[in-house]
Amino acid sequence: MATVGKKSIPKKLFGTSGVRGIMHQELDCGLIFNLGMAVATSLPPHARALIATDSRESRIDAKTTFIMGMMASGMHVIDTGYQVYGNDPSLLGIFPTPVLAFITKEMGVDVGIMVTASHNPPEYNGFKFFNADGIGYSRRQEQVVEDIYNQQIFREGIACDYMRDLSIRRRYYDYVKSNCRFDSFKKRFRIVIDSGNGAASKFVSGLFWELGLEIFPINDVADGTFPGRNPEPRPDTLGKTYEFLKSNRADLAICFDGDADRVVFMDKHGFIGFDEAVTFMAALEVKASGKKRVATTVEAGRLLDIALGPLGVEVIRGIVGDVPVAYLARDTKAAIGVEPVGVYIYPDHGYFPDSICAVLTLLKSIEDVGEIREFFQGIPPLFKRQQKIACPNDKKLDVLNHITKNHELLGKGSVNTIDGVRIDFENGWLLIRPSGTEPIIRIIAESLSESDTEKMLSKAGDIVQDYAR
Repeated sequence: MATVGKKSIPKKLFGTSGVRGIMHQELDCGLIFNLGMAVATSLPPHARALIATDSRESRIDAKTTFIMGMMASGMHVIDTGYQVYGNDPSLLGIFPTPVLAFITKEMGVDVGIMVTASHNPPEYNGFKFFNADGIGYSRRQEQVVEDIYNQQIFREGIACDYMRDLSIRRRYYDYVKSNCRFDSFKKRFRIVIDSGNGAASKFVSGLFWELGLEIFPINDVADGTFPGRNPEPRPDTLGKTYEFLKSNRADLAICFDGDADRVVFMDKHGFIGFDEAVTFMAALEVKASGKKRVATTVEAGRLLDIALGPLGVEVIRGIVGDVPVAYLARDTKAAIGVEPVGVYIYPDHGYFPDSICAVLTLLKSIEDVGEIREFFQGIPPLFKRQQKIACPNDKKLDVLNHITKNHELLGKGSVNTIDGVRIDFENGWLLIRPSGTEPIIRIIAESLSESDTEKMLSKAGDIVQDYAR
């Protein structure tokens, strides 16, 4: 080992989902290079890494610098693409995060690295890390990397190799095609694929075309400026996609985020709610697997409990983030892990968010898209709202401690402090939670009454606002 550079104040690198920040500001070349060295140093000499990116314009700078750092500390690197310009994202090493995680598992390399800032704006970038079995880095592993980074004690001077593997797309396509034949679909749906100009571009549409599905792509050109829409698929960012669905008389629209580890849905009636989608998909997997547990987060609404209750399902809520959900699903032997934002983790396939598997599972399981909304008939409407309040990162803990000590100001209920402060009341619930990726505090409220939800949100917002200043 050798000490490189000067020691500095310990830096927290990892947030809710990997390392993320504005490129060339929070994420400068020095940080990225040293992060690459830290990851390599945390693994045995001559360990192997597989690396891919989403479509962001900063992807080449970020990937190249990180690779240099890894190789400086003796790690063999397998790059999934060339650093050239062209129309084929796969040749550029642009792949959906679930594909990178799956191939990491299939190849048995020591670590898979996805260069992405997921659904964040174009100026952001970041890194997600996956183990040889495809599951994301645990908090313990992240802490090891952070400690090496902050101590700046890196391994040096070990020869290593750099190679390219351009077979990733074909390998993944062949796997899916061998496990998901066209004749297994109950109906030939007309499907809009909205890749959001992100990592799903050309990849998902190409796969579905080979599966014989009738598809209508939109925003299907990889472009890191995300000209088609915001990289986070939400009701307010998918207006043009909905119009495209209607103009093509399509049955369903599947809409991905920047790195395609999330997917949301629309039908002819519009956006299918976040909680509605994950609840319906969870019901499908519970019925198919026979398992009676669903892993999710403290942000998930009560619709899961209400709709899955008749199936005898136990809904287990844990820390926000796809990696914590993956570990929770594994540890509780859950049928599926879900996050309301559109994350689906299928244990039989791998402990990583798999939007592509989710879509194919849905298409294989239904005969009519109307079955999704029909599933919720008879369930009283729930009113779920959220707001964001600006809060400097160094004040988040103080605000959270204040809320924890004074939670009775918000009403009497069952308190869960596993991630933020969630209070479950008889007719609703409230969550106050610092963001792991932005200088904000999120407040979520839900109840059977729109006015009660707004009252909870307003009261919590006033308390947080006063203390966050």
